[in-house]
Amino acid sequence: MKIEEYKDKVLKKIDLVAPELVKLADYIHDNPELGYQEYKSSKALAHFLEKHGFEVEMPFIGFETAFRATFQGRTSRPKVALLAEYDALPEIGHACGHNLIGTACVGAAIGLAEAVKDLEGSVEVLGCPAEEVSGAKVDMVKEDVFEDVDFAMSVHPSDKTLLETHSLALDALEFTYHGKASHAAVAPEKGVNALNAVIALFNNIDALRQHVRSDVRIHGIITEGGVAPNIVPDRAKARFYVRARDRSYLNEVVGKVKNCANAAAVATGAKLEVNNFENSFDNLVSNEKLKVVVKRYFEEFGEEIEEPPPTSGSTDVGNVSHVVPTVNPMIKAVPKGVNPHTQEFAENTRSKLAHDALVRASKVLALSALEVLGDGELLDAVREDFNEALKT
Repeated sequence: MKIEEYKDKVLKKIDLVAPELVKLADYIHDNPELGYQEYKSSKALAHFLEKHGFEVEMPFIGFETAFRATFQGRTSRPKVALLAEYDALPEIGHACGHNLIGTACVGAAIGLAEAVKDLEGSVEVLGCPAEEVSGAKVDMVKEDVFEDVDFAMSVHPSDKTLLETHSLALDALEFTYHGKASHAAVAPEKGVNALNAVIALFNNIDALRQHVRSDVRIHGIITEGGVAPNIVPDRAKARFYVRARDRSYLNEVVGKVKNCANAAAVATGAKLEVNNFENSFDNLVSNEKLKVVVKRYFEEFGEEIEEPPPTSGSTDVGNVSHVVPTVNPMIKAVPKGVNPHTQEFAENTRSKLAHDALVRASKVLALSALEVLGDGELLDAVREDFNEALKT
C-alpha cells in the first residue's frame, strides 16, 4: 500500500483528537510551570500518549519532567523524533507558546501512529523540559538519545509562518566579583568595591558592541550588588547571554566578553570568577530537504510563508540539529506584531487562532514525517543534505 493511502487516516485521527488537544494546550497554559518543574504539563502529555498506545518512559535521563514516548511499526527504523516543549516563563507564563509546541508534537505523533502501525518505522515523542533556561535537549544530545533517530521535528508559534529562523548559538555566562567590605563613609579606602567591577563590566561590553557583527546579541542583568549602601559591596554578580549566528564566531565573541570582565577586575582590584550558569546552545541548522516537504504541507493548509528575519533568539533544538537532520518551522498562531515573551503573547496562545494553528501544525508535522519515513530515497537525500551542511 502506498503512503498516499495513509494520509487520510492520519488527518482523520488528528481531527478526532483535536478537541482533546485544545483542552490539553489550555490546561498547560492555565498551569504554567518553570523549567524542570513542569510536573503537571509533562504528566498530562505523557498520559495522553499512553492513552493512545505509546510506550512511555518517565522520568527520562535523570529528569523527573522529561519523557520518551515510542510507537513502533513493523520495525524500529527509520525513526522520527518529535520534540515537545512545555515550560513557561517567570511571571508571564506561556509567553513563548510552549503550551502549543508540546501539544502539536503530541497531536502529530498520535496521527502519525495511525500509519506507522502498518508500516516500517517508528515515531518517538521526546518530552523536553526547560527550553527557556538550561535546555534538556542539550543533555539528551550528550546522552546519545538521538543515536537511533533518523530525523527530528518540532514547530514554534509565532505571529508569522516561517520555514526556519536564524536561531543563534548561545553561551550563558555568570561573572562573580569578590571584593573587600568596609564602611563606605568611615573607611572606603580600605574596601574593594565588587559592584564597581560589575558596572565596569557593563560599560566595557557596551563599548565592545561597536566592534562585533550585527548578528551578535549581548544582554545581561545584575543579580547581586551588595547588601546596604553604607557597606562597600564585597561581592557582586552579573549574568549575561552572549549570542551569535554561528558557534565559531560566538566562541570568539565570548573570549572578548571575558576580556571585558578581566579588565573590570584589574581596574577595581576585585577578583573574578566566571561560570556557565546554563547549558550552551548551538545555532540551528535547518535541513533543506525537510524544509521542502514542510513547505508543501504548509501551503496545502493555506499558510502564507514569509521570509525569516535576519536574526532571532536561541533554542536547544539547535544542538539536536548538529547530530540529526532537523527542521523547526514557525506557524502563525498569534496576531501580527505580537512579540514573544510578552503578556500579550501569553494571552493569545489560548485563543481560537492559536487553537486552529495547533491543529494545522499537528497535521503538517505528521504528514511531513510520514512522507520522509515512507520514502527511502527522500530519507537518503535528507541524510546527504545533513552531512553536507555539517561540512560548512
